[in-house]
Amino acid sequence: MRAVRSTRFLPAAVPATVAAAALLLAGCSSGAGTSAPNAGGLSSANADGGQARVATPLGALPPEIPADLNPYYTQKLTWQSCDEEFECTTFKVPLDYGNPAGGDMTLSAVRKTATGGTTRLGSLLLNPGGPGGSAIEYLENVATGFDSGVRAAYDLVGLDPRGVGRSSPVTCLSGAQMDAYTAVDTSPDNQSEVDALVAADKEFAAGCQQHAGSLLGHVSSQESARDMDVLRAVLGDDKLHYLGKSYGTYLGSIYAGLYPGRVGKMVLDGAMDPSLDSLAGNRAQAGGFETAWAAFAKDCITHDDCPVGTTEKQVGDELDALLKRIDAQPLPTDSGRKLTESLATAAVIQAMYADFLWPQLRTALTTAKAGNGTALLKLSDSYFQRTADGNYLNLMYANMAVNCLDLPAPFAGPADVERVVPEFQKTSPHFGRDMAWMALSCTYWPIKPTGEPHTIRAAGAAPIVVVGTTRDPATPYLWAQAVTSQLESGHLLTYDGDGHTAYGRHNECIDGAVNSYLLGGQAPSTGTRCAK
Repeated sequence: MRAVRSTRFLPAAVPATVAAAALLLAGCSSGAGTSAPNAGGLSSANADGGQARVATPLGALPPEIPADLNPYYTQKLTWQSCDEEFECTTFKVPLDYGNPAGGDMTLSAVRKTATGGTTRLGSLLLNPGGPGGSAIEYLENVATGFDSGVRAAYDLVGLDPRGVGRSSPVTCLSGAQMDAYTAVDTSPDNQSEVDALVAADKEFAAGCQQHAGSLLGHVSSQESARDMDVLRAVLGDDKLHYLGKSYGTYLGSIYAGLYPGRVGKMVLDGAMDPSLDSLAGNRAQAGGFETAWAAFAKDCITHDDCPVGTTEKQVGDELDALLKRIDAQPLPTDSGRKLTESLATAAVIQAMYADFLWPQLRTALTTAKAGNGTALLKLSDSYFQRTADGNYLNLMYANMAVNCLDLPAPFAGPADVERVVPEFQKTSPHFGRDMAWMALSCTYWPIKPTGEPHTIRAAGAAPIVVVGTTRDPATPYLWAQAVTSQLESGHLLTYDGDGHTAYGRHNECIDGAVNSYLLGGQAPSTGTRCAK
């Protein structure tokens, strides 16, 4: 998913102990009423009901390393033991690739060295999603869950992108300020609530500008993709071998577009469509969560502890009624904090990321109907990555900073949101209104966007495997189809199932196909389909 107020591509914040089963970790059905574009001539409806700007092809960078970047590409890494069985390092990249002499920044990476000795194939760079997911934390949680053959052949490497985790993290608000921000109503019913939402978004943006400074203008995905190429070179690899999930697929596809000749084995799991503008992306994602909710409802009524009905329609109606009651009167919790409607909605969205969270959601809905919001608040805190001490991890701040830099804001103000709310609600009756208003956040961002939608062909790249899950809530399956059709060498691998992303969730068909590709280079034939 996206950030607190924007619903694109935030990684699902699941417990570390189950991270491998969830994604492997982090990340935002096709939306009814939305279209999944194919390569070339792409456009989507804008806030005024017309057509947005057609996505332009992303051009490759020259294959030669520019002289002013050579010092970065030739630096030597020093690895040190850290975090038990891992090695850590740092390296330098330019703050601004357009002006490398203007200063640099330090990025952090961690690796788990290959176990196979002479069978080593190189480094496999990982990114769990976000924007804002820490690849370092992700690798340290899931390294032992990788196939033994993959662990033998590759050094597994996690790089925290600029602005994330251990790489000059963006910060914006205090814990108390974030508590207030996440509780603000994201489905305003009157002008007073609209004003409160706008004020909250402006405060968030101002906090980021105050605390992040010049870094805030240099955390774009294209810059992070270029950082990945610097790391590839200093690791000593001629090609980049890469596994990206959710937003990590966006980084991977951008890398392939910029450096098609340097693509090695590349897996894009839970693919984002880089050709969509922010409005189309948010609308499609609303549809993804609606699809996931329908799957939850269908499953819920098969359980005796389903607290919200005995038919799929009744489950949806009961959810709407519960959220309406919470909107009118927030629920008490054991912590003393109140569960507002927006926090309850975030809790439900969090549970849509992985079907193993569905039993927890059933329990949370049961206690909420009884008047206690503690269990739903726990899910919401997991979504927002709120820690036990009342602080928040960096993910939410980096998420907003990257998204607002990557694409122009979809709205000029609240009036634009009001115009598209019916369209969002048609796509997603249960989440559409919230997700339309959440997309207002970048309107007040202090830095002008530097990116735009692109189609990515990556002409000449080695085979790239794109993995799509049919009922993925956060990265709709049509996006995987669209990315595959754009890439000259894309191969679509389909998982017919629920949850966000597919590889590493113990489906033998998916895992076997991806592992065979990583180890042998043979991409699965497009059309390969794996059942739940």
